[in-house]
Amino acid sequence: MTNKSEHIQKLKKVEEILGYTFKDSSILLAALTHPSAAEGRSISDSYERLEFLGDSILGAIVAYRAYHNYPELDEGGLTRIKVSLVSGSSLAKVAEGLGFADVIIFGSSETGTGRRGLHSALENVYEAVVAALYLDGGLDPAVAFVEKTLIINMSPDMAKEPENPKSVLQERLQEDGITPTYRLVETQGPPHDRTFVTQVFVGVQSLAKGVGRTKKESESHAAESALEALSSFFDAKDSKDKKRKADAKAAIKAAKAEEKARRQAERARNKKKQ
Repeated sequence: MTNKSEHIQKLKKVEEILGYTFKDSSILLAALTHPSAAEGRSISDSYERLEFLGDSILGAIVAYRAYHNYPELDEGGLTRIKVSLVSGSSLAKVAEGLGFADVIIFGSSETGTGRRGLHSALENVYEAVVAALYLDGGLDPAVAFVEKTLIINMSPDMAKEPENPKSVLQERLQEDGITPTYRLVETQGPPHDRTFVTQVFVGVQSLAKGVGRTKKESESHAAESALEALSSFFDAKDSKDKKRKADAKAAIKAAKAEEKARRQAERARNKKKQ
């Protein structure tokens, strides 16, 4: 089977899954194409740009639905619902359940990345498909898709504060192959009344800071601050809050780039051994 006929079959399968026929199938093809399959071609031939757009559209749809579904919840509870629903693990699980794993178009360089590579691709393709639906048919088909596949999982239980913020942060970051680390940066007060200041890092980038009466408490508060700063629904009330959010996102982006470079170098070494 040629690549072209295989791609046509995959496009038809996805349209059946979506219950939507694209007027411009090239948009859907890009949404299914991993960057490794578009090396040397236009950036628009893979899902990277669509993923960027889909992330914002998806966030707005989920935020709108949470706002209207739970009028009794404050900003913090709404944030936790949104963050839980649009997390990488949530999107990857939904995408896999839809059968997207069988239709993603990978390049040969991605062979051997295993489950972690597939997990990341599933999350990205879900967001890219949301963007593709929006670009091809407007907001209605994008909303219908998100409502049918993701909003049905929305629950008020998601609004509860995490019992262990460190575990939640680690799970969220490890979806992208990133492991947070904690560093005690300051000890304040006399020996009988210590206050500890801890920073949480991704790679060499500081993500957030926490203060507590014990080292454990300061680490927990640092994780809470990081989770709050990473939320795209975070209410940036002033320039300081906006800078905090931007710094956190920049740190995650830099850590992702480091992890991507490491995986590419690992694949290159494996190729040389073959």
